[in-house]
Order: sequence, then structure tokens, then C-alpha cells
Amino acid sequence: MEEKVFQMHAEVCKGMANPTRLRIMGLLREGEKSVEELRNKLKLPKANLSQHLSVLRQRRIVSTRRAGLNIYYKVANPKMIKACDLLREVLFEQLQESRQLIRGITK
Repeated sequence: MEEKVFQMHAEVCKGMANPTRLRIMGLLREGEKSVEELRNKLKLPKANLSQHLSVLRQRRIVSTRRAGLNIYYKVANPKMIKACDLLREVLFEQLQESRQLIRGITK
């Protein structure tokens, strides 16, 4: 069972390991968005955006609903946003530490 969880964890991390997909998640944190809304905000060709959304959907990071001709995306589980936020906090802390190290070296 634990091995399966490690595999799932790795798959989710692979799915998120792209700046464009992280930007998509940043937009979806505000709530559900249509493909067209995402495309307009990200300035991406529709085919490119569809590939990224497909990766996120396959890994169950986002979910969809259809309304007429429109497809809407949302974060499948709000805990994904919390996980992204925690990682960003760690990265900001590391960036701050690096800046302090550089300041210490250049003094």
C-alpha cells in the first residue's frame, strides 16, 4: 500500500513539475475557470493549454465539468493548493537565505 502511495505522489509531482501548470494552478486557486478564461489569462495556444490541462486531469489534480460547449476546470482537492503554498513558503525561505548568504559574502 505504501509503495502505491509513493508512486502516486511521484506522479502528482511530475504533473506539477512545469511552470505553466503551476501558473494554471495559481489561476484555479481563485475558483473554477473555463478553458477560454485560462487561455486568455495565460496567452497560450489552445492546443498547448489542452496538453497541460490533460496532464493535470490525468493525475486528478484538476477536475472538469461541461456546460454546453464550454469545459470548466477547478482544483480537484483544495489540499493541493495548500501543498503548493507550503512548498512556495519553503522556496521563499531558501531564496531569502541565499540572499543573506550573498550579502554576507560581499561585505
